[in-house]
Amino acid sequence: MAREYSRTNRFGEVIMRELALMIQREVSDPRVGMATVSHVDVTADLKYAKVYVTRLNGFESEQDAAECLKGLNSAAGYLRRGLAGRVKLRNIPELQFVYDQSLENGFKMDELIARANASNRQEDD
Repeated sequence: MAREYSRTNRFGEVIMRELALMIQREVSDPRVGMATVSHVDVTADLKYAKVYVTRLNGFESEQDAAECLKGLNSAAGYLRRGLAGRVKLRNIPELQFVYDQSLENGFKMDELIARANASNRQEDD
């Protein structure tokens, strides 16, 4: 049975915190904009990390999200070297950036619930 709070989870949280700071302060690519890291999944052997990102102001289109991911993937080597200086680990995982749609899906669900509640109130009146 695996421990509830494993080494990979702890390492993922460290990577998430450090990458969020690095993206915010050090990446100057205009395609990235106000991107933030929402979650990091690290493999058990700590060789690969899937970094889920979203933007605080959202994306206008799928093409805009793809451009942001291209910017982040082009800066992946720089970010990995920066992590090597900040995190004391023998091997720093290879970074793969993925767009996280959970925030937008949450907003859509919230809007649908609000509409359903509004229509229920109108029926009750």
